[in-house]
Amino acid sequence: MDTLVEMKDVVKKFAGVTALNHISFDIKAGEVHVLLGENGAGKSTLMKILSGVYQPTEGSIILNGKEFKKLTPKDSTENGISVIYQELSVIDELSIEENLFVGKLPMKKIGPLKVVDYAEIHKRALELMEKVGLNRDPKTLVEDISISEKQQVEIAKALACDSKVIVMDEPTASLTSEEVKHLFKIIRQLKAEGKGIVFISHKMAEIIEIGDRVSVLKDGTYVGTKDVASVTTDDLVTMMVGRTIQKTYQHEGDIDFGKEEVLFEVQNLCRKDNKVKDISFKLHKGEILGFSGLVGSGRSEMMNSIFGAEPKSQGKILMKGKEIKIKSPYDAIKNGLAMVTENRRETGFFGNFSIKQNISILPFIKTSKMGGTVGLTNRKYENDCAAEQKQSLNIKCSSTEQNITELSGGNQQKVILGKWLAANSEIIIFDEPTKGIDIGSKSEIYMLMRKLADMGKGVLVVSSELPELLAVCDTISVFREGRIVETYTHKEASEEKIIKAATADIVS
Repeated sequence: MDTLVEMKDVVKKFAGVTALNHISFDIKAGEVHVLLGENGAGKSTLMKILSGVYQPTEGSIILNGKEFKKLTPKDSTENGISVIYQELSVIDELSIEENLFVGKLPMKKIGPLKVVDYAEIHKRALELMEKVGLNRDPKTLVEDISISEKQQVEIAKALACDSKVIVMDEPTASLTSEEVKHLFKIIRQLKAEGKGIVFISHKMAEIIEIGDRVSVLKDGTYVGTKDVASVTTDDLVTMMVGRTIQKTYQHEGDIDFGKEEVLFEVQNLCRKDNKVKDISFKLHKGEILGFSGLVGSGRSEMMNSIFGAEPKSQGKILMKGKEIKIKSPYDAIKNGLAMVTENRRETGFFGNFSIKQNISILPFIKTSKMGGTVGLTNRKYENDCAAEQKQSLNIKCSSTEQNITELSGGNQQKVILGKWLAANSEIIIFDEPTKGIDIGSKSEIYMLMRKLADMGKGVLVVSSELPELLAVCDTISVFREGRIVETYTHKEASEEKIIKAATADIVS
């Protein structure tokens, strides 16, 4: 196979900190080269050098037989490199066809004038959309299509540029299993056409299914490259984190949680939009209760109503047998509820705040008066609070003065959890807690969940990853069309039972 890209001895330093230490990496035509490593290992930095966002401190990049000491974004694009980031760069306010040709609109001459050739745009958009299997009117606004369809738009954009190499950063993080299958079909088609794909993911099963080669980075250094066919998941995990990862996080002995104290209870919860219908459940001391189901089945919608982010039409919420009234997230915080949300960038933290400000804001809100207008500053407490959570959660940062956006996804998630722990929350809701997080950080978060449950905190988990629920939860309830249709202990539960319950084919 022809080598499309070769990165040789790449070094990148930021203010004296070595982010990449003599990394070599290549991409061949017609292959999926997986780039694997924990959050902060250097994967994104390496790809930003390839895309021209960052310039290397040392090393070189060979594209189309030409050696570059550094690239600009223009150089990268002109040499056939496209990057599809986890936070998709489509423009919601434009149509699909306009998104495909942003910055490179086909033009035609009318007399002495050059004008946009909308007929050509429409024609080429239809061709590109057919190639990626996007069955939409090209004039549809991007804000009106799904996440998976937006991803198809991104891939079509790369094809519009005649890209030879397409980098996909966590492309399946927000996709359903069916959408993942469709994406993999597109990737295989691109491989067959001789494109080189860089696939960045933390999902081991996907890596084994779609990858040809896998290169592992750890702490900015190169660990090794293997043929995917010759390695196991355990081999990759050991290369990536340097240790064996625990596979289950439940208690070893059988515990009848029905005999334990009820920490939290929901009775007959409904929403006017019918996304949640007559939901009741109990959470017992020491128990981790998980919720499975298809996307849109009502799991997250229920949690948003419990937390006061979206209104409920009826139902009661009780903590230790006492009813609590929650009409807003502020009420939830005051009553000791916490919610680690699915989209950490949009609803999990304040992107313009430092680590310490993000950690200390919740305790201030919880103890503040007059709706949060009084009692929101205390510099000494802010510093002490952040230092305590940094140590207890093993948050990797140079200082709690750092902006939270400078951290890896796993460490951002630890900061989010730290703010709720600092507020001494009693019931903690985790909605897709390890989305976009590497396997090492996942393991740490799972251990923290178990530690919280063992400390007497209430832990509720919503996840689309069945192996995650099966590894962590003591009890799993399955949603379908706004209702809980089945509940299993972890010994009763299996992927087959959960999937069948979620899709209306219930196992007896």
